Amino acid sequence: MGMLRRLSQRGDDVVSWDVKRAALGEADAVAAVREAERIFAEARKQGATAYAVKRGQAPTLIEQFDPQIDEIVLAPRVVGG
Repeated sequence: MGMLRRLSQRGDDVVSWDVKRAALGEADAVAAVREAERIFAEARKQGATAYAVKRGQAPTLIEQFDPQIDEIVLAPRVVGG
């Protein structure tokens, strides 16, 4: 299972997909991947930072969406003042 978590004012917005079913072309799984990819692109355009998260390891920065990553976290740009 893949998961995209976008941190927001409401908490975490989550989209998940089944990697194997998406690879087989199953419509609902492919749609979930496309939605996650759309959210990823929109958030990055707004300045969000994207991390790949693997259990037991430090998160790593990523620049592009990859549906094979188990968990992606999008953190919004922090604005201070």
